[in-house]
Amino acid sequence: RGKRRFKVTTDSNHDLPIAPNLLNREFNVDQPDKVWASDITYIATDEGWLFLAVVIDLFSRQVIGWSLRQDMTRDIAIDALRMAWFKRHPSKQAGLIFHSDRGSQYAAKDFRDVLTEYGITASMSRRGNCWDNACSETLFGSLKVERLHGQRFKTRRQAMDETVAWILWYNCTRLHSTLAYVSPMRFEENWLANPPRHASA
Repeated sequence: RGKRRFKVTTDSNHDLPIAPNLLNREFNVDQPDKVWASDITYIATDEGWLFLAVVIDLFSRQVIGWSLRQDMTRDIAIDALRMAWFKRHPSKQAGLIFHSDRGSQYAAKDFRDVLTEYGITASMSRRGNCWDNACSETLFGSLKVERLHGQRFKTRRQAMDETVAWILWYNCTRLHSTLAYVSPMRFEENWLANPPRHASA
């Protein structure tokens, strides 16, 4: 196979505010809507790059928000966040943490304003440390190996359709080793059916 094209998705060379790393690699979360993680990746098409932003609930590893665009402006991060919020509607008193890298999309004032609007606290990885956001990196690796690798997309629309189909399959069907080999949605359904006594309502 030919050498795969590479696209940088994290622009951390900016003077925008950087949030502390509140997550600190504590990826095992005991309730839904306590920690969301987000990242941006790229998909090559004959029409040009297609960018994907996702929001993952670390409790169940479910992809609860996403956005697909041909540019990498702050709007892609905002769209994915808004989708996640409208799907879950977490309480402003829930203490929800939103973890991302230091990219300008996540540090932008418009994005920070949306976090404030929803009562969400920002957390960011250390500079140049992909392991601080390992769950997002793992998700993207699975997407590219299981669905996109070896495919050539003539249009962005084709890539979008394949990507969304994989996300829906991942949420509903794909067995996850960290979830006792059930799907993200089934794991969350099982928890909601019998939540621990210490869990908040």
